[in-house]
Amino acid sequence: MRALAFALQAAACLIAAGPASAQQRDTACARDVLVASSMQRQAIDQLEQAGSEAADQCRVWRRHVETMRRVASVYGRCLSGAERTERLAQVQTSEKEFSGMVRSQCKGL
Repeated sequence: MRALAFALQAAACLIAAGPASAQQRDTACARDVLVASSMQRQAIDQLEQAGSEAADQCRVWRRHVETMRRVASVYGRCLSGAERTERLAQVQTSEKEFSGMVRSQCKGL
């Protein structure tokens, strides 16, 4: 009888823990997407404010590429459906474009 009661309590704890874990993941993803969106906006602002010096531009472009990769990772993990497709395509396109610019224009800088 005690074993059955213990087993039922253990099962109840596992069931209760399941939704909490999903809820924690959802909360973490909501926070991560908010931070990633903010990082994306900041990266765009930095591109707009980059100076005309090649070294300054290359530094900002490299940072932009790294930021877009990080943002894409979050969007890929946390978003779904059309929103995931659109936002992921946007940051991946930007990352590819600026990676190409870094390769072609930032040798030695």
